[in-house]
Amino acid sequence: MTPLEAALLGLLQGLTEFLPVSSSGHLVLGQALLGVRLPGVGFEVAMHVATVVAVLVVYRRRILSLARGLFAGQRDATVYAAALAVASVPAAAAGLLARAFFEPVFERPPAVAGLLLLSGFFAWWIDGAAQRQASGGPARERLTLVDALFVGVAQAAAILPGISRSGSTVAAGAAAGVEVVRMAEFSFLLSVPAIAGAAVLLLASGEATASALSGPSLLSGFAVAMVSGVAAIRLFLRMLRTRHFRWFAYYCWLLGGGFLLAAAAVPSLR
Repeated sequence: MTPLEAALLGLLQGLTEFLPVSSSGHLVLGQALLGVRLPGVGFEVAMHVATVVAVLVVYRRRILSLARGLFAGQRDATVYAAALAVASVPAAAAGLLARAFFEPVFERPPAVAGLLLLSGFFAWWIDGAAQRQASGGPARERLTLVDALFVGVAQAAAILPGISRSGSTVAAGAAAGVEVVRMAEFSFLLSVPAIAGAAVLLLASGEATASALSGPSLLSGFAVAMVSGVAAIRLFLRMLRTRHFRWFAYYCWLLGGGFLLAAAAVPSLR
């Protein structure tokens, strides 16, 4: 893999990891359309780490504030940290106990395309919630632990390729009545243990080597994934605030529906 190819994959990972369009869904459909395979889990681990760094860059002040609050014993910080912990449990349990259920879906591109249509619905719901809240609708700034568990179940479902993690979790929080920008912050902070956990599982598999990649290629992919991840988070928040989030729904429906039509005509895509 050349540094340019690695950079293109890093760009795809960084953008789709945080925008509500499913990074895993894009990788499955992209591989089916192009007839290519990713260069081993070592590259995947590097991309996961890059996207974690992107969250730490964007939310560094919030993370430092939360850490100070925890050390000072502040109630708000303690409750917020507890909510992150509770929300992390369902995905961790699903990843460890239900891998046999999730893994076959990665080999079924039409199923992934169908799930991408569901991600479009999540984006549409978020847009509607943002508009209702902007018009004076009720919205809470804090999540309860029950809210966090609900969001955690949504994150667990997003292990399925095609279901957006950011879209499903923000939609779940909005459905519970949480203000969408606050919910987006929670979702992105929640992604740190989720993405890091996925990287650890890949490393634990014993297959995570980067021997097939040159140092420049790995560095190129990492850097582009990190920078594009930062840009994706900021774009996500901007689209929420300007109430243009439904464009993500159109995109998911176009991509998912287009692939299903293509698969109906081309047997190799099924």
